[in-house]
Amino acid sequence: MPSASTLPGVRRIAGIVLAVLLLGGVVVAVVAGREEQDTGTATKTVRMVIGSEKAEFFADPDVVKALAAKGYTVKAETSGSWAMEGLDLKGYDVAFPSSQAPAAELAKKYGVKQTLTRPFYSPLVVVAHRNAAEVLAANGLATLDEHRGTLKMDAYLDAARDDRTWQQLRGAEKYGELTGTLYIASTDPETSNSGALYLAAASYVAAGGRVVASDADVARTAPLMRKLIGVQGAQQSSTDAAFRDFVSGAGNPLVLVYESQVAALLGDGQSPGDLVVLYPDTTVNSDHTVVPLTENGRALGELLGSDPRLRELAVRHGFRPQGAGTEFASAGADRGTYLNQRLSGVRQAPVPTSAVLHELARRARG
Repeated sequence: MPSASTLPGVRRIAGIVLAVLLLGGVVVAVVAGREEQDTGTATKTVRMVIGSEKAEFFADPDVVKALAAKGYTVKAETSGSWAMEGLDLKGYDVAFPSSQAPAAELAKKYGVKQTLTRPFYSPLVVVAHRNAAEVLAANGLATLDEHRGTLKMDAYLDAARDDRTWQQLRGAEKYGELTGTLYIASTDPETSNSGALYLAAASYVAAGGRVVASDADVARTAPLMRKLIGVQGAQQSSTDAAFRDFVSGAGNPLVLVYESQVAALLGDGQSPGDLVVLYPDTTVNSDHTVVPLTENGRALGELLGSDPRLRELAVRHGFRPQGAGTEFASAGADRGTYLNQRLSGVRQAPVPTSAVLHELARRARG
């Protein structure tokens, strides 16, 4: 199993990281965009608030250099994507949450009329240790193929409804770490994008393949959503922390993360240990969406999606650029045994409106 020294945050962050506390801890870090030795031509400083899963991308010296060559220095502060709605973004150029729903709310709040740019995306996946994945497969909750597989969401939600424990699954008795209630660890759905999108996918399956859209829909699905969240106790506020805990061997044997985090780990040539990547057969893509608050912010957002070098670097960090699946699929053939490069057999669930998802999250948290 990898040690903590293999974590993605240790591997690439070579820029300056300055910890700050703003708004009661909602914004938790500042990434300064340029290294002292950088001799690029950056002339415009763009101030951003971003989801934490993109912090390593903007701190990568190669990204800093590519942006400087186009005339930009980026200063990025991290926040939970759904928490951005509560921030005062006066003085910022860009808000860059991890999905379209909070982006749409931010655009409405700040009067942004133009079409929002989505430079790259990442599907949600479940990382599992080999023992846990094999037990799930033996009990009909998943299928396995080498180091990746498919999580059967209907079967998993049935298990959640029944409060099934690991001890009730055949084969789990061989592994001392597989005890207690079977659940997927996720982030706080009231502040974190991945946690909210987990409820979007789960509620869609629970509703029989329909997006939750009304008060009645929320009432029908809320009890199950409460089970999915309530069993977890205290939740992490970001997938960065959850993934780091998993890689270091701590925490739950099943954790919801972004595919980009796994791809970045594999892309660095680090040993993934006994990692297995399970793609829910119904999931939600995390569409990283730029909300421009100034003209400089608009131009930077378009650059992130169109510049070949920046797209290449996005792939290095595990993201899938919009509009060209071949870029991701051709990056590192060795990743193919872990990643479903073309997302075959994976259905995308529509995401409820921000208001509905907020209500689902509120009820799920009790």
